[in-house]
Amino acid sequence: MDNQYFKWQKISSIPISALQHYIYCPRQFALIHIEEIYEENVFTIQGNIVHKRVDNEKNYYNKDKKVENSLPLWSEKHGLYGVADTVEFEDDEIIPVEFKSGKKKNKLADDIQLAAQAICLEEMFSKEITFGYIYYDKSRKRREVVLDEKLRKKLDNTISFVRDLLIKRNTPKPVNDQRCNNCSLKDYCLPDLASRIEIYLKELK
Repeated sequence: MDNQYFKWQKISSIPISALQHYIYCPRQFALIHIEEIYEENVFTIQGNIVHKRVDNEKNYYNKDKKVENSLPLWSEKHGLYGVADTVEFEDDEIIPVEFKSGKKKNKLADDIQLAAQAICLEEMFSKEITFGYIYYDKSRKRREVVLDEKLRKKLDNTISFVRDLLIKRNTPKPVNDQRCNNCSLKDYCLPDLASRIEIYLKELK
C-alpha cells in the first residue's frame, strides 16, 4: 500500500470543529489543526462562555421529550468525532442544536458543523435526521437548518478537502478580508503584511 493510505489512517478521525474552521477560513483551519496555533480573543471567549453554560445544564427527561447536553459524537464511516451542544429527542425525531454566541444569521460554516453532528447521530442511532437548529445566544433565537442533499454534498466535499490538507500538511496563504477583523489568530496569520508584500512584488515587475 502507498504512503497516502497510511497517512489517511493516522488522520482518519477529524474533529467536527475543523470543518467549521475550514469553511470559515482554510488558513485559520490550517493554523489551528496543522500548525497547532491557537489564541483567544473576546469573540472566542464569548463563545466559550456560551458553551460552558450549556455544558453545565442538566439533562432533561419526561415521557414526551429527552434533552441530552454535551453528547459525545463519532462516525466511523465518515471519520469524524466531536461533541453536540444539545440533542433533543422528541416525537420520534432526533434534533441536534448548536449554540452560538452572536446574533441570528445565515452562515455556511455553522450549517456544515451542524450537518456533521447530524451524520454522526444518524450512524450512532441508525435513524435519518432531516433538520436541526442553530441557537444564537445574543438574539435568543433559533434558526432551522434543513439537512438536504445540497448541504450533505457540501459536507462530503468539505470532509475530503480537510482530510487532503491534513495529509499534505499545506497551510494556505493569507487572504486579507473582513474575516480577519474578528479572528483571534490575526497576529500569527499576518494578513496585512502578506498583502503589502504582494503589492510590493507586483510593483517590482
